Order: sequence, then C-alpha cells, then structure tokens
Amino acid sequence: MAYATNDGARIRYETDGDGPAVVLCGDAGLGAWQFGWQHGAVAGPYTTVTIEPRGVGESDPPEGPLDAATFAADVDAVLAEAGIRKAHLVGYGLGGMVAQAYALASSRPRSLFLIGTAATGDAYDPAAVWADPNDPAAVRASLEAAFSPGFRERHPDVLDRIADWRIAEDADPETFAAHRAAVEAFDVGDRLHELTTPALVVHGDADDACPPHYGETLAEGLPRGEFRSVAAGHLAGVEASAAVNDELRGWLDARTEE
Repeated sequence: MAYATNDGARIRYETDGDGPAVVLCGDAGLGAWQFGWQHGAVAGPYTTVTIEPRGVGESDPPEGPLDAATFAADVDAVLAEAGIRKAHLVGYGLGGMVAQAYALASSRPRSLFLIGTAATGDAYDPAAVWADPNDPAAVRASLEAAFSPGFRERHPDVLDRIADWRIAEDADPETFAAHRAAVEAFDVGDRLHELTTPALVVHGDADDACPPHYGETLAEGLPRGEFRSVAAGHLAGVEASAAVNDELRGWLDARTEE
C-alpha cells in the first residue's frame, strides 16, 4: 500500500502488476471490493492502480461536500506519487464522472472505460445502491438496485459474500453524503465535445440507478465514444463480469497498441 497527498488529504492506493497503468475509480461510497472482478482480469499484463477515494478505507475523510474535480486532483496526485505519466481510467458511477473530469483537465488519461455512468449527475441516483454499512438489513436490501432480479435469484451465495464485503469496506453516511454531493454537482453535458480521449461506455441493460439511455447519450456526445450494453443491473462489472472483462481487455489491448 502507498499514499499520495492532495491539498492536505492523504489518499491511499495500491498497485499490482507490470505494464501500462490502469486506474480503478470507484463508485460513490463503495469499497474496493467493487473492482475485484476487473482487477483479476487486468493485473499482470497491466499495472492496476486501485484508489481508495476520500473517506473509503484508509484515505482521509472528506471535510464537507466534494466535487468531481477534487477527486480528479486526487487521481493526479496518486499518479504523480507513483511515477506514472499516462494511464487508462476505469470508472463506475461516480468514478466514471471523475474519469471524465480528469480527462477534461489533464493529458494523463490514455483512454476511458466508463461503467454505469452519465454526463450529468441528475441521471444517477447513488442512494439507490449504497446503504449504511452499520445496517446489514439495509445493505442487503440495497442489492436489489445493484443487480438484476435474475442474478439475485440465481446467485444468493454471491449476494451473501458481497453483503459481507460491503459491511466491512463501504463508506459511512457522512462520507457517502460528500460523495453524493459530487454526483449531484456533476455536469459536463455541454463540454463533451472537448473530451477527445477515446472512451468506451458500458451499461447494464437493467440499470435502474442510472438508466442505460444516459450511457448511450454520453457515448453519442463523446467525439471518440463507443457504447456497449450488457445484460446486468448497475454493477455490471460484477454481474456480467465475463462480458465486461472481455470488453475491458480488448479495449485496453487495442488502445495500448495505438
């Protein structure tokens, strides 16, 4: 584990693997468990950089509301501390918004792989997915918005494990409120034409927290955007991990060869 500092806040991150860097930017209030499926598919031929956003894990807690620009500056501080000049960004929900903000502000991003996100915060309700980790019943209930009904019916054992990870790793209510403020304030809808970084938008077709037409609109507005739909709810990288990982590895391999 290692730490970077931005504006007085310590941000914990972890690197694994050897090769071009891939930064994992997490969703509002969720722990690093959310990227377990993608980490295993990428680490090795790529260097994965898993960042614990402010208030998650061992990163310093936020002091009041946050915005995507602050999270993007945290990513920049991590890359500078790790000695990484360029990186691919993989972002879920809020993390996808952070990736967009960072690509608008910096030349470090090589590409964007955006899951279940949008160009504006009013398109996504993170409260539908997060729950207070001190309330196991609420955590279990929140899985209904995170995954499709079919997945929940077929994999109750997986849901049990995810609930345990969420209770152990997810952010507290104060941190979630700060993360949610960053989602609500996010709006790059009128700047998408400036975001020329190659981007692949992946969306679960049963995502109720951030409906898929917002992902399609995002991809259409990006000069170098592409869109893929997968059979899943909001946490498509978990529910449809094989399909998402195939897209991710293919995307990264193609961008690395450019």
